[in-house]
Amino acid sequence: MKEEVNLYRIVRPILAFLIRILYWPVIIGNDNIPKKGRCVLAGTHIYDFDPILIMASTKRNVYFIAKKELHDGKFGFIFKAAGTIPVDRSKKNPNARIKAEEALNNGKIIGIFPEGTTIKKKGELLPFKYGAVSIAKKTNSKIVPFAIIGEYKLFSKIKIVFDKPIDISKLDLEEANKLLREKIVNLIEKNK
Repeated sequence: MKEEVNLYRIVRPILAFLIRILYWPVIIGNDNIPKKGRCVLAGTHIYDFDPILIMASTKRNVYFIAKKELHDGKFGFIFKAAGTIPVDRSKKNPNARIKAEEALNNGKIIGIFPEGTTIKKKGELLPFKYGAVSIAKKTNSKIVPFAIIGEYKLFSKIKIVFDKPIDISKLDLEEANKLLREKIVNLIEKNK
């Protein structure tokens, strides 16, 4: 994990700088991301730049669960070195789950997009998969919901809003997933 941290520390400021110049992001509520300790960041996924926008929102390393195709592509070494956790979306992934839980149990932050993909109609929120709430519950981690609002158009002020951490430890998975979705829908509605 040491090499991941070193690359992350080099790449994060460069990418954060580029995203700030190109898209003028408005970042709201990033003080809701804990300064230390484990948590799951879970929210909307509108475009491939979303992880970079989140990286630009905090100085902490965020280990994203990412489709394995990114690891297999020609830039796969970057995703591997940055600590992304590959997931094969075509089947259950015990290895991805184990790595995510291990990172959380070691006080890290995991980034998950509960929708699982970016392919959707503008403004549509897809059904949430249970990975975010399941991993959070198993590791007794709080979830920080977030919403990305707007489009990635040059100099267009895309917005990312982080909500207060939620504790789902006393909820079953169905209730936890419903609560997470409600929190994210509220963030979108209040920040359009």
